[in-house]
Amino acid sequence: MPELPEVETTRRGIATIMPGRILRQLIVHEPRLRWPIPPDLPALLNNTQVLACERRGKYLLIRFDHGTQIVHLGMSGSLRRVPMDEPLRKHDHVEWVFDDARFLLHDPRRFGAVLWHPAQSGDIGDHPLLASLGSEPFGPDFTPDALYAGVHGRRQSIKQLLLGGRIVVGVGNIYASESLYQAGIDPRAPGDRLSRPRCARLHAAILQTLSQALESGGSTLRDYVNAQGTPGAYFTLHAAVYERDGQPCPRCASPIRRIVQGQRATYFCPQCQKR
Repeated sequence: MPELPEVETTRRGIATIMPGRILRQLIVHEPRLRWPIPPDLPALLNNTQVLACERRGKYLLIRFDHGTQIVHLGMSGSLRRVPMDEPLRKHDHVEWVFDDARFLLHDPRRFGAVLWHPAQSGDIGDHPLLASLGSEPFGPDFTPDALYAGVHGRRQSIKQLLLGGRIVVGVGNIYASESLYQAGIDPRAPGDRLSRPRCARLHAAILQTLSQALESGGSTLRDYVNAQGTPGAYFTLHAAVYERDGQPCPRCASPIRRIVQGQRATYFCPQCQKR
């Protein structure tokens, strides 16, 4: 699934083109995504100006004067710029057509979303999909103390707490495994076992891991491409533990282990990462 680095890379790409331009046509080829695309959405948006391209968690927010379009890339989707005359491919479901630019939402599994939040409904942050999200990892609210407060008194494993998105958003499966390895924390450790110093190390590891992923353009998801239509720069080729079960730990040479937590694969070093 595209996580924060992939979605932020896409946002940066569309933010260099869409804002200030008039959306001439929103064309919906397949409305049956995770939630049905509102049938009146093209009429609401055709010939209106894009004001900004923002992000909250894994949701892209395309802001107009009269509301905000909420776009989610689903499990394996992408939003990419294509030539004006490029034929549609299978699984190209939605088009954004400007005078000199065209974007396609490609979503093979149809788990993505294209929704509308009208301005009269209030702040976009109050939308049901966004209201319960945790802090942005690079925002001022995400601090070592905030991380400690979020896990304090929680018996759930720290890996599951990170994936839950209520403490901090964007630390998906790849990045959670890598961050916990960098911090030396066993992914099975209950949240309430983490001291303030360990939370501080984990906080720093999360920021470092996500920063590295952003610099490389995201992970090696098979179907992930950025807004320019090119693949990410393969963050997982540089991963220390993710998908490296049986290989030697870069620190101690012990074999990396793979377990399943909440139906998601977790990779860790049983020697370097302590409960």
